[in-house]
Amino acid sequence: MTPVLAVRSAVVGDAHQMARVHVDSWRQTYRGLMSDSVLDDPELLHTRKRFWTGALTDERYSSNRVAVAERNGAVIGIAMSGPSQDPDATWTSQLFVLYVDAAHHGSGAGPALLNAVLHLHEAAAVWVADPNPRAQAFYRKHGFTPDGHSKAGPYVQELRLLRGPGTA
Repeated sequence: MTPVLAVRSAVVGDAHQMARVHVDSWRQTYRGLMSDSVLDDPELLHTRKRFWTGALTDERYSSNRVAVAERNGAVIGIAMSGPSQDPDATWTSQLFVLYVDAAHHGSGAGPALLNAVLHLHEAAAVWVADPNPRAQAFYRKHGFTPDGHSKAGPYVQELRLLRGPGTA
């Protein structure tokens, strides 16, 4: 029998497992798109753990929604949304993070995490690596469409996708 998928709000005690999923997902997804020096940095796990600890404890992020997906007590996916940071935003929320360990792709964890941090009809944006056909197809399936904006992100080229009222 397949272990039950559980999605819940993240707590600071999850930071290490969240960092592991984050780093593993970057390495699984972005090899060839992101610099090997970033992906292979021996401090990357520690840096991501500090990031998640801050995201879960710092008052500046108190309006963000952060969730984890787990099976058998192990975190297999992470997601975070918050107020939009785009200066041209006509939408209220932005999806900042959604990663599921590759071994759990297709398990339902991605949609469950998306729904945990963004309400179904909430106007929102997400910046997604380009190219990243798997992620772009996932977001299109969940109502996001490209709005024609792209940018050089801190690590990869990114494409903006929008969903919901006020995003047309």
